[in-house]
This record gives sequence, C-alpha cells and structure tokens, in this order.
Amino acid sequence: MVGHVSGGGGGGGGGTGTLRLQEVHRFPNRPVRTGGTLHWDILSLYGGVLDGLRAAGTAAGRAPASVGIDTWAVDYGLLDADGALLGNPVHYRDTRTEGRAAAVEAVLPPSGLYAATGIQYLPFNTVYQLLAARDSAVFGAARRLLLIPDLLTYWLTGEAGTELTNASTTQLIDPRTRGWSRYVADALGIDLALFAPLRGPGDPAGELLPEVLAETGLAGPVPVTAVGSHDTASAVVAVPASGDRFAYVATGTWSLAGLELDAPVLTEESRRANFTNELGLDGTVRYLRNIMGLWLLQECLRSWEAAGTPQPLDRLLREAAGVPGLRSYVDADDPVFLAPGDMPRRIADACRRLGVRAPEGPAEITRCVLDSLALAHRRAVEDAQRLSGRAVDTVHVVGGGARNALLCALTADACGLPVLAGPAEAAALGNVLVQARAAGAVEGGLPELRALVRATLEPRRYEPRGERGAWDRAAARIAGHTPHMMVTPVRGPKVK
Repeated sequence: MVGHVSGGGGGGGGGTGTLRLQEVHRFPNRPVRTGGTLHWDILSLYGGVLDGLRAAGTAAGRAPASVGIDTWAVDYGLLDADGALLGNPVHYRDTRTEGRAAAVEAVLPPSGLYAATGIQYLPFNTVYQLLAARDSAVFGAARRLLLIPDLLTYWLTGEAGTELTNASTTQLIDPRTRGWSRYVADALGIDLALFAPLRGPGDPAGELLPEVLAETGLAGPVPVTAVGSHDTASAVVAVPASGDRFAYVATGTWSLAGLELDAPVLTEESRRANFTNELGLDGTVRYLRNIMGLWLLQECLRSWEAAGTPQPLDRLLREAAGVPGLRSYVDADDPVFLAPGDMPRRIADACRRLGVRAPEGPAEITRCVLDSLALAHRRAVEDAQRLSGRAVDTVHVVGGGARNALLCALTADACGLPVLAGPAEAAALGNVLVQARAAGAVEGGLPELRALVRATLEPRRYEPRGERGAWDRAAARIAGHTPHMMVTPVRGPKVK
C-alpha cells in the first residue's frame, strides 16, 4: 500500500485534510507443510515485500517517505549468533502446542498468568509455542527471537527490535507497566534476553539497507518506522469513531471484537470470559475477544474448489441473503474449526451437536457461517461492556468484512446497535497514519487521526432490523450448550 496525506492535516496544525490509499502490489501468503509441521513461507513473503517496495517507488515516481510493516501476531522466527534465520517460522495453526497449556498450568495457574499479562487463552499463544520448541536443536541454537513483522523489518534495516503492540500478544508483557513480565518469564523458564529491545508505534526502526535499495531500485535514505505491527493494532487506529462510546469488530480471517480502554481489565471474571488486553497506540488497551472469523467461510470456499465445485463469492452472498436466518448456526469458536480441512462437514456436524438444523448446500452453509459470526460479535460486544463498565452506542466494523453487507447487517441485528462499516483497509490506513504522524505530516492523538479517516471516507450505516427474540434464543442455546473453545479452561479439548 502507498498512502498519501494531503490538505490541512500537516505539521502546520490546519484543517483536517484527507488521506488517500493506493494499492500498488498484492502477493499471496501460502503456508507450507513439511516434515509434518505447518510453516510460513517467510522468504516468499519477504520477496513480496521487496516487490511491493519496488512497485511503490514506480507508482510514486520516487522513494517512499517512510516504510512500516504490520502482520499477524504470536508467531516468530529464530536467528542464530550471526543473525541467520534458523528455519521457516512455524504457523500458529500447527498442532505442536497441543498439551502445552497443561504444562504451563502446572507451574503457573491460569489466574496468575492472566493477572500478570491480561492475555486470553488461545491454544497457540506464544508462550505455548516457546514451550513446544525449547527442547529442539533449532531453539538451542537461537540467540534472537523476532516476531514476524520485526523479522521482516530486520531484513530491511539490519536493526532488531520488538514492537510493543505485537509483543503484548506473546503473553509476556505486563499491560500495566507496558514492559516485560519477569514474573511470567521466570516461572516458565523463558529467557527474555532472546527478545530485542522494545519499541513503540512511531519509533524509528532504521533505514533500508543498501542491498535493499539496490534490489528495489529506490534512492535512499528511506526510513523505516515502527507502527502498530499487530495488524489489529493498526486497524483500530483507523476506526473512524468520534468519542469513546463505540465497540469495534476488526474482521478478516479472525474477528477481533471489543472496546478501546485506558487501562486493562484483569479480573477473574474477565479471564473466565476469555477477554484479552492487548496494547494499542498512545497508551490504549484493546480489550477484545478473538473470534474464529471469516476463516470459516474461507475454508468452505477452499473445500468446494478442491471438490471441483467452486463458488463465486458474490453470487454465494446474494443467495445466502435469501436463506431464512437462524435456521442453522454454530458456536463460531468451537475448537473443531481451528485447523484447515473439510469445513462444510464440520459445520454440519457442529449444528447437529447443538441440536439445530444442519445446513444443506453452499448458500445455507454460508448463511449459517454469517449468522454464527453475528452471534459471536454480539456476545463479545455485550460481554466487553459488562466486564469493563463501558457502555457503547455504536459498533464499527472495519477490515475485509466491512465489504460484506450481509455480515454487517446481521451484526447490527444481533447486537441491536447501529453498525458503521469501513474502512475495509483499516490496518493499512492505521499503519500509514502512524508513519505520517512520526514524519510530522499529521499532528495530534487518536481523535485527530480518526478525524482524518472520517474526512476521507463515509462508513456505510446499518440499522438493526426487526425484533431480537430469535437472536436472543439462538444466543441462549449456544451459551447453554458447551463452553466454546475460547472460554474453555486450559485443559479443554485438543485441536485436531
């Protein structure tokens, strides 16, 4: 992405100005399974970054004023003493963390771990990955651990750092001090010296190396800026809200639904509800729950294509809109949905276990997925308000799901609140805004950055429709059935 800030939003402190985002390059991200382990193809991803920088320079006719990288959370690469990568990073959906939560619980009770870090239980959290890896020869040779966006930044600049918003997802950061939790690290035997020094969004992260400039055809120097390198942190920056009475749902492969707070919520009730306290821009806390998200539909589409019956998404969504709602639904956080595989069959089986009608055919399955996600969004928004004491009057849907009109409308219906949808490229916008502020192109805090987003685009508004009785009954059925994956105790069912 290439972002441009124009108008009165610059360092002179004038009017709001506008923001323009231009996509110049997009590249695939295809995990690879080898030796029974699911890996990220990190060298292919780095090649895509270089191609993107080259395309950005061509599109702008000059080198970019700044570069910033955000990716997903929790995963990492290991470097040896010479700074060389020790194998492709392992994908968080790999099964190596099975049983590791119980090993953590044996030395650090869940209540103590949550009180120290405020991070929800997910079976692939970084601490579980570290315990799964630490007896391996690769881990024994490691002298540096870099989270994925920090690894890509290191290859661009030669400078190692650990960006704070992503570091908070490792379950090794104290959200009150915004520093490492030595209590947790010592209890689990994790050497914090593996991690590079912490840096925050807006901090300098070096300049493009001479070999990178030569590879991309850019004229230096080109600064690299730390941004909210967890993509959700960047996406929340670009939520076009005014005031603080809003909830957000950052949609994509996952749905991250919750509130923006000034301080973490570290109560036992919050832990049992499996809410997370991830760090955001300017001292904020992203108080949210991870929801399985559009992964459910993405895996269905892959299954149908592999079976020789590909389904065009636009047509599928039109047909799903004509299917009666809430005939079929599932707990979107059932652990059976986490791994890749035959998602249509697993959805049908989950409906039967829940005691509702199993969907038949792609349109019904798609409607089941979207109804289920809307129910999960409702549960997260309601729980976040109750646990934090912060009431909201609007739900902002950002990210790729903001383009899905049916999902946005169903979320408004389920929550009983208006939904404002957009921007779809929220993570890229938030990334660019942090870089622009660091460069002096814009001034102010989150309110000013969000005013710039509002001046740039007008979100699409969805009002809740009809009565909520059917949604209430569906939500009660899910709540009364079995604990969903993200709320199960650490000795919950294994992910196959």
